[in-house]
Amino acid sequence: MTLPAQNLLAQEASPYLQQHSGNPVHWRAWSPASLGEAKALDRPILLSVGYAACHWCHVMAHESFENADVAAVMNRLFVNIKVDREERPDIDQIYMAALSAMGEQGGWPLTMFLTPDGKPFWGGTYFPREPRYGRPGFIQVMEAVDKAWREKRASLNQSADGLTTHVEARLAGSHAKTGLDRDTLAELAKGIDGMIDRDLGGLSGAPKFPNAPFMLTLWLSWLRDGNASHRDDVLISLEQMVSGGIYDHIGGGLSRYSTDAEWLVPHFEKMLYDNAQLIRFCNWAYAAGGNELFRVRIEETVDWLLREMRVDGGAFAASLDADSDGEEGLFYTWSRDEIEAVLGDESSLFFKHFALSSPHGWEGKPVVHQTRSQQSQSVIDRDQLVPLKAKLLAAREHRVRPGRDGKALTDWNGQMIAALAEAGRSLSRPDWIDAAAKAFTHISSASRDGRLPHSMLGARTLFPALSSDYAAMANAAVSLFEATGDWSYVDQAGKFIGQLDHWHADAEKTGYYLSASDSADVPIRIRGDVDEAIPSATGQIIEALVRLASVTGDLELQERAWQIAEHAAGRAAHQAYGQAGIVNACALAIEPLKLVIVDALDDPKLVPVANRYRDPRRVDIVTSIGTGANRPLLPGGVLPPTDKPGAWLCTGQVCLPVVTDPKELEQLLRRQ
Repeated sequence: MTLPAQNLLAQEASPYLQQHSGNPVHWRAWSPASLGEAKALDRPILLSVGYAACHWCHVMAHESFENADVAAVMNRLFVNIKVDREERPDIDQIYMAALSAMGEQGGWPLTMFLTPDGKPFWGGTYFPREPRYGRPGFIQVMEAVDKAWREKRASLNQSADGLTTHVEARLAGSHAKTGLDRDTLAELAKGIDGMIDRDLGGLSGAPKFPNAPFMLTLWLSWLRDGNASHRDDVLISLEQMVSGGIYDHIGGGLSRYSTDAEWLVPHFEKMLYDNAQLIRFCNWAYAAGGNELFRVRIEETVDWLLREMRVDGGAFAASLDADSDGEEGLFYTWSRDEIEAVLGDESSLFFKHFALSSPHGWEGKPVVHQTRSQQSQSVIDRDQLVPLKAKLLAAREHRVRPGRDGKALTDWNGQMIAALAEAGRSLSRPDWIDAAAKAFTHISSASRDGRLPHSMLGARTLFPALSSDYAAMANAAVSLFEATGDWSYVDQAGKFIGQLDHWHADAEKTGYYLSASDSADVPIRIRGDVDEAIPSATGQIIEALVRLASVTGDLELQERAWQIAEHAAGRAAHQAYGQAGIVNACALAIEPLKLVIVDALDDPKLVPVANRYRDPRRVDIVTSIGTGANRPLLPGGVLPPTDKPGAWLCTGQVCLPVVTDPKELEQLLRRQ
């Protein structure tokens, strides 16, 4: 069976795929029918993977995919399949691993050539239409691949078989479990310590990514082992990051990464997951030292989120593009004349607190950023600067806006829901908790036969969910329970874990696959062990199991979390990189913390202390004085007395003596 000789992307739910629906290329989405067409025609597959906010994806699209001559070659020689990596991370990770195994640098757009049965035999990332940047032209590449396919097919098939076997062993294999060891976290933190840029923050060199899994390793090292230098590494990284141009000083929110070592010039796309992690880290940093900078950055970023990223129903869009009006960063950058035209006499106050820079190689307008001293002073003078930034923001709204990828991804939303709920607790913002609850309801109510979707765009939904979706939503449910005390969120988390077990568990019950068991178009069912910009699916699953077990006191679930963590640790020991998420989650499994509080909820004394001193290792359970606790809260199924205020801090099955004084609780939580 062959599909129509035309572009078939117009009806896809992905905005990224829709962006390519007008190309002269006969694009197909990834599906059994597309793979079947390649077999029927006995043609290789040209697979192009990208995402809506990807700058170089746009460049290759404009140069090649919109060009009739290039498209003619593509249509003549290949079955052309376009994949949104955010919709199909299970597909993206397989072929990115294949590219890495070839010794090539990964990135997007990912351009892979596959046999008709989906096995990779050659690939790269961005190819220019004409030869330049030391890269061959795209037509040259395609013609060379076609020649090899016609003349050396047996050799290519043999190579594809070997490469597929390698990828399967790396991403889907099993290894003997290993005992969970406190030293594993310490060893990883020690290794990261040697890569840290002590002056500029983050990892040394360029480009610079926020790298949340590594930063969490350092933060847990400080919380658990008291390594203050690791705490400072994270704090300096955060301070430098939010002073640089990677942070949007006019409108709030963080870009995906900076192209330089100074956090100055980003690729200007804004991703939902980066900003969820920024909110969480700033929340923990604010709890650790009370630096008002972090509170301000949380407020600015949440303002941006609620202003620009909410979709109908209350969930959050995936990303904002880097480009507007065909130019990268045009929406976000300013000349001095433009700022003076908007602010007039107030410009001098603005330039006292902000700088404009155009570093070597940057061709756009200057980038707004701050020196460390300007950042510190701007927190002090914030009330004076708020109206100035509001004027600039209003002026910026008249520019051509960057495109928004409006699909709501379940896993990314789960991360943002958790971040909002936690920050809402810490900073006494019930409106943020309400926004988190609304997003949670929107996504969970889109379930079909009890199963979550992976992606939604209006009425269009993409099923089935991935394991990362159930894990992120289970973690979000626990965070909403902590923020609201509503036990229905705990029940929801339990249902998500039930679906995870049913559709994603391996036959031996030692772990989970990223794709569901009834996903018919996946060439390899991978584990989801490898971190990207966010912790791996496996890391998120372990965290969800540990947190839910802590809340419920379910010893069977706690034992299962331990078993899953041991097997994940066994697999992680055989991988070279991308395992921080698993190590961090295993550290939570070794020493899960639970704080049970009985307090007067109309005038609480202990709850505000717990809210203020957030700890990613800890789950908090609050019940009101005078009410019968309706569930076992302390280890061993013990119900705490509810006749007077008290707080019990437990590690695993052992609790410290009850604390009744707020100052004593503060000392306990700060020390922990």
